Amino acid sequence: MSLNPDVYRAAWASVFTSAIAIVFATLIGIPAGMATSICRFPGRRAVIILLNTLMALPTVVVGLVVFGFLSRKGPLGELGLLFTPWAMIIGQTILAAPIVANYTLGAMSAADERIMPTALTLGASQLQGSLILLQEIRFGAMAAVIAGFGRIIAEVGVAIMLGGNIRGYTRTMTTAIALETSKGEFAFGLALGIFLLAIALVVNLFLNWVQQR
Repeated sequence: MSLNPDVYRAAWASVFTSAIAIVFATLIGIPAGMATSICRFPGRRAVIILLNTLMALPTVVVGLVVFGFLSRKGPLGELGLLFTPWAMIIGQTILAAPIVANYTLGAMSAADERIMPTALTLGASQLQGSLILLQEIRFGAMAAVIAGFGRIIAEVGVAIMLGGNIRGYTRTMTTAIALETSKGEFAFGLALGIFLLAIALVVNLFLNWVQQR
């Protein structure tokens, strides 16, 4: 309420990185979930088990692995992405993609199995049939996006390890809460938590409105 610029910069960093990451995670997760459901291939059961396992992927593990790739001596070190918002986006995308894929897979399991064969019989291409099927499971797909977004906007490990918690640049609401609480500023940390909750509520209300529309 005091319009502290640091709070609003942290809020913007949280929303910006989470929004970009969930777009990438959606582009990866929804096709992956649909393909896993439609296609019958050796090792399909193992892929489903892997997706279930990755839903509980610890954020610090993702942060550590991506840190190794983006560090100066890592294979992608020359890109200079470490301790930037884009490093955080990469980590958050890895966290959210399995969630989106798994929710999409669940939505596909509840869909009518005759949709795709009927579309192909009526002359639709594989892509057109997939789009028709996606339209049928749109509510489940939107729930997948909401779940993925909720996972990444509230995470801390990836944001700290890959973003570095740089003030005014990569400091998010969650890392700001961790910092202020470690300094003994419990009241300020709690206020930041309430603000983060309000932002998450607004975004999820918007996504739910889109889902209903």
